[in-house]
Amino acid sequence: MRSSSALISNGSRDFNYSRQGRVPPTSDVSSRFKSHLRLGRFWNTQWPAVGQCHRAFSATSSSQSSASVEEKLKGPIDKILIANRGEIACRVIKTAKRLGIKTVAVYSDADRFSMHVKSADEAVHIGPAPASLSYLSAEKILAAARSTNAKAIHPGYGFLSENVHFAESCKKEGIRFIGPPSTAIHAMGDKSVSKKLMEAAGVAVVPGYHGDDQDIDLLQSEARRIGYPVLIKATQGGGGKGMRIVLEENEFLDCLSSAQREAMAAFGDSRVLIEKYLTRPRHIEVQIFGDMHGNVVHLFERDCSVQRRHQKIIEEAPAPGISEEFRQQIGQAAVNAAKAVGYESAGTVEFIVDTLTGKFYFMEMNTRLQVEHPITEMVTGQDLVEWQILVANGEPLPLQQDQLQISGHAFEARIYAENVPRGFLPAAGTLHHYNPPPVSSTVRVETGVGEGDSVSVYYDPMIAKLVAWGHDRSAALVKLHDCLSKFQIAGLPTNIPFLKALAKHPAFVAGEVGTHFIDQYREELLPSASNTGHESSRAAVSIHLDAKAARQAAAIAAVGMCLTSSLGLQVLKTGVEGWGGWNSGSGFRLNHSYSRLMTMEWKSDTLENSSVPIKLSTTYDRNANFTVEVQGEEPLRLTVTGQSPGDRCRDLRLDVDGQSTNVSLAQYFQNGINSVHLWQEDQHYHFTVPWLSFEREESDDEQGSDKSHREQTYSTTAIGSVTAPMAGRVVKVLVENGARVKKGEPLLVLEAMKMEHVVRAPVEGLVDGAHLVVGQQVNDNMVLLQIKERRQNLPDEDDDDSE
Repeated sequence: MRSSSALISNGSRDFNYSRQGRVPPTSDVSSRFKSHLRLGRFWNTQWPAVGQCHRAFSATSSSQSSASVEEKLKGPIDKILIANRGEIACRVIKTAKRLGIKTVAVYSDADRFSMHVKSADEAVHIGPAPASLSYLSAEKILAAARSTNAKAIHPGYGFLSENVHFAESCKKEGIRFIGPPSTAIHAMGDKSVSKKLMEAAGVAVVPGYHGDDQDIDLLQSEARRIGYPVLIKATQGGGGKGMRIVLEENEFLDCLSSAQREAMAAFGDSRVLIEKYLTRPRHIEVQIFGDMHGNVVHLFERDCSVQRRHQKIIEEAPAPGISEEFRQQIGQAAVNAAKAVGYESAGTVEFIVDTLTGKFYFMEMNTRLQVEHPITEMVTGQDLVEWQILVANGEPLPLQQDQLQISGHAFEARIYAENVPRGFLPAAGTLHHYNPPPVSSTVRVETGVGEGDSVSVYYDPMIAKLVAWGHDRSAALVKLHDCLSKFQIAGLPTNIPFLKALAKHPAFVAGEVGTHFIDQYREELLPSASNTGHESSRAAVSIHLDAKAARQAAAIAAVGMCLTSSLGLQVLKTGVEGWGGWNSGSGFRLNHSYSRLMTMEWKSDTLENSSVPIKLSTTYDRNANFTVEVQGEEPLRLTVTGQSPGDRCRDLRLDVDGQSTNVSLAQYFQNGINSVHLWQEDQHYHFTVPWLSFEREESDDEQGSDKSHREQTYSTTAIGSVTAPMAGRVVKVLVENGARVKKGEPLLVLEAMKMEHVVRAPVEGLVDGAHLVVGQQVNDNMVLLQIKERRQNLPDEDDDDSE
């Protein structure tokens, strides 16, 4: 294996493949791809404009070349089709463009105007929005590759990336699959088979049952033999799908049934394995790379312990608190695992580490590029997508093991559209405002969406990946929190407030991570009414509202609303000093001030169903001087001293009672409600204002007249109503009308984004209005059924009504 001197640029911070100062051979990476390295800055490249470099093809207009399969598999790769969507498709396109390789995107109906489609040189429509009819259709993907004469297919992650039949089909078509050989995918794709292979290779595995016999009685017997608690896992699983923790035997059958249904829906295979559940584990994985010449190296480890719903939420490299001896041992174990299956390309060997004993056990191998690969790139200076392309071209690995070093520390935080107070349930909607922190030599933002795009119910709800690098863990963590505070998203709920709380938690700062971290510190990371000592969420929120900062935020939000009125629009157009009201339709009169009454609600980022109405009285004049009275408190005096106008968002500089402050405001109108988001320093506030809650603008000579402004009317469902926590499909109905249920009892099971979610009774009582059927689609917040609260005179089932 030979060295290379190709530079990979991380913004302005360049890394050299040849970190040891070795003299590179004449045939280095840059000679393989002519002049591509001069483009540089592979993750800060700007995207092409809409429609630029974009031609649409029909996947049905393919024509098979007469060249033999063997001939097709020879020669350099000059065009790659990315069989994926979103941020990973954009990520692959960036490196391919830097290497001078043309790219082909594929898209469903839902992604017709997506970023990855706009960024590729060509794009092919492959079907309707459901993944089963588009991104999971191997036939359509291959037809698209044929029609565009793509030499190779990069599968990204998810979808067909670990589908052995797809990898084989690519080879039969003479199209290079940028990934491992199908034999390795097959060996590692079945968790039961992979466990046996690892045992034979001398890699330790967690005690459990990995057999083919899926008889329910046998599985229950094996769980009893292993000893509770146990972990049920889909043999083809990943991303937490088809996984259940079973603490006691009486839970086993229900958990098994749910895991099997979820596994079948996600992977088309309901088989499971059972393992001993470690009570205090860490999740540490190792990035490995192999080539066609038998070379395998590891690029060190990542810690992915902090998870919710068995899915990673924040990752870091290197893993904190481990010794160099441990690092070498776990790295060598990963290399041995890869060699045992003749591995090529990028892969990740995942280990579960028992923190009580310090031992690590093989868990699974992901035969693809991982979501969290950017943190490995940041600490090693290597572009892993480029390595994949080199290997697919038949080149040896660019570096040997002793040439790889760790530089600094990196974190990746996954920004999800999800409702954290509802147990991290996925959300869907429109990104009415999207403003990520600026990228730099130490900050990356990997995304596949922009402002105005939608997060669809059909796909994973991840919006972006925020990656921060520092010279050490402490510096990287400070940078991560700072960037999270600058990340502005409005239009749907996100996990950003939760990630900020996590990044500042003392235990996380100290590196005391584990897979139970969120559960262990739930009350500190996820505040709720129950742990604030107050009777209701509204009471808990009211405490925060009493703070001066929240009242000031409400006042500034009111100013923002006024600036979008007819008067405010004139101010925006001409500036504070140059405003003239003669052409305004606001009823402007010289030397008069204007007032507005409104009722807005403050929406909590962290408390479920928590909002507090706030009444404000706002008076303002032509010079952008505002006086705002919030809930009868002392009036706040605000003056707009500077602004950057925009259609949906603007940055304001204000004097608030003599103190200067800078804020960002975003406003949008949806479903009859105005939403105003305000970012001030590291705080985010969300207010809603019903469209009809404004009083008409009036001049001060009218203020003695009757004020009959319309207040907001709130539409609420009856107490005991059960609403859908997200849009999804009914997969199981567990109750009937008239059934008596206890608070917390399961009522039905919904499936969204290939994950099952149990809907439970909010109160004790009798079920009413349950008319759902299996397979029915439901919308977010749709009333599913109602529960009539039990009255004191409600007879029990065993009561006799007769005297």
